[in-house]
Amino acid sequence: MDGLDLIKTFREVAFRRSFSRAAISLGMSKATVSRYVAELEERSGVRLLNRSTRSLSLTDAGQVLLDRSTELVAMAENTLNDLQAHGSHPQGRLRMSAPHGLIAGWLSDVIAEFIQLYPDVYVSLVFTNDELDLIEEGIDIHLTGGRIDDMNLIVRRLVPFDMVVCASPAYWARRGIPRVPEDLGRHDVLSYSAKPTTHLPFETGGKAVDVPVHSRMEANDAVALIELALRGAGVAYVPEPLAQSHLERGALVPVLREHMPSDHWLYAAYSQRRHNSAAMRTMLDFLEQSMARHGNPPAMPSLPPALQVLAPSSPSSSPSSVATAATCALSRAPGAARATASAGRTDKPPRR
Repeated sequence: MDGLDLIKTFREVAFRRSFSRAAISLGMSKATVSRYVAELEERSGVRLLNRSTRSLSLTDAGQVLLDRSTELVAMAENTLNDLQAHGSHPQGRLRMSAPHGLIAGWLSDVIAEFIQLYPDVYVSLVFTNDELDLIEEGIDIHLTGGRIDDMNLIVRRLVPFDMVVCASPAYWARRGIPRVPEDLGRHDVLSYSAKPTTHLPFETGGKAVDVPVHSRMEANDAVALIELALRGAGVAYVPEPLAQSHLERGALVPVLREHMPSDHWLYAAYSQRRHNSAAMRTMLDFLEQSMARHGNPPAMPSLPPALQVLAPSSPSSSPSSVATAATCALSRAPGAARATASAGRTDKPPRR
């Protein structure tokens, strides 16, 4: 067996801290993975892993090999990628990462179509909301909606998307509907953040405004916040495409649409040292083209007038009747069932 394949197998076991998980990731049997690592230990003459029935850890020699093999493996893969790039047919393994929740919508359609068009490309998807070292994790393309400050990465803008402030009709009926961003200060906000949220960004009169809010809870997964908002736990400030299906059927009602910032983008990031793969270049182009095919659907309208006049302070309206009317008002709004993410938008945020 080639020594580089043995090292790559060992690195996968070291990252996964498990022979079983490494086998799944590599598409190999657990027995083969174990045999490869044992052969590498025999060739090197040292034990690389401490094994027990309940845990797996690196020896000092294993840590040295893991650290020093990073550049070696990257160089070898780049050389193979350069050779593959001379061919016109994409092939090989393509490893991608994306935030949780993205597979529930547009990305699933893109991946399904891609693997049908390019049967010789094996796509491996990793879903995480954590920051990743693309080289260390072996990621070819990383999709993210956040800022990317790593100067070693090349970044492509794929599509702009909107953020949305929304809650269930029952919550709005119980707590009242905010008319201006500052009204959110009296609401329970479910914020999407990796650190405590005290302010949320809005726009008023064309100017950016940070509005102080009371964060009821927060999570680094917008899907979790959406699920809580559906149950009336509070107000979610999340990417609109992730909540779109619930907005369409009126389970979540948007507010303050005219005050939402418009500088959010879905980005594709990749390392400068991995950009020669034919499969990767094909996927990047495919991602951009797939967004162009979506066209420019109309944005959901501002809060419907029928919903604006209803408030729990009205003595003749019970919370249940208000919630029902809110849902009906949203369902009657023209264009309410359309997503807003589109590559055809003409508003262009300033270059970073």
